[in-house]
Amino acid sequence: MTGDEEAAVVAGAASGAADAPGPAASGVAGAVARTAAGSVAVAEPGIVRGDDGVVRCSWGARDPDLRRYHDEEWGRPLHGDRLLFEKLSLEGFQAGLSWLTILRRRPHFRAVFFDFDLERVAAMSDDDVERLMGDTGIIRNRAKIEATRGNARATLELQGGRDGALDELMWSFAPPPRAEADRPRRPSDVPATTPQSAAMSAELRRRGFRFVGPTTMYALMQSSGMVDDHQVGCFRAS
Repeated sequence: MTGDEEAAVVAGAASGAADAPGPAASGVAGAVARTAAGSVAVAEPGIVRGDDGVVRCSWGARDPDLRRYHDEEWGRPLHGDRLLFEKLSLEGFQAGLSWLTILRRRPHFRAVFFDFDLERVAAMSDDDVERLMGDTGIIRNRAKIEATRGNARATLELQGGRDGALDELMWSFAPPPRAEADRPRRPSDVPATTPQSAAMSAELRRRGFRFVGPTTMYALMQSSGMVDDHQVGCFRAS
């Protein structure tokens, strides 16, 4: 994604920011009496005790799908070129939108993009792109659909027949684990970008990837466990 593209999708994100994963996007500032899902806030800003008695990041308590994602996926180390390509693709589709929108469509994304098999996505024809432009089960954005195909081709070129090259490249930008004393205590402690996400973005762009701006790459780093931004007090904080 170019700088202009990044600015455009960030500017368009406001309407969906409340459902985006991660403390920085949770839209919770300070303790609140009760969330829409019936969870009760506890002492630290941005975390809540759910109706199941579990204390978690507040963005993960708003909706059952987000709760499962927060509890079971977000922040757990993710490896493998296919899995990271899927993550890269979905984070790109999410740019400017609500993550919950993508999460609820993820099964259909997997179906129409061949479970994000690199060879099959890279081989998609222009007719396939047109077919997807008429598919209401995904985000019908031509630039993002074409970028997914292009990013599959860029990944295959990166691999050069060697599986694991995308994993190796992406994880090379993961920062050292932070000290527990530096764990985020409130949503405002979580950055939108970091030097590492900017460096990852620049390297991927150099290799021909699109929709990989620094903000999108930091979201990927959070979700794939390259950084752990679960807040102090969350049961997933480790």
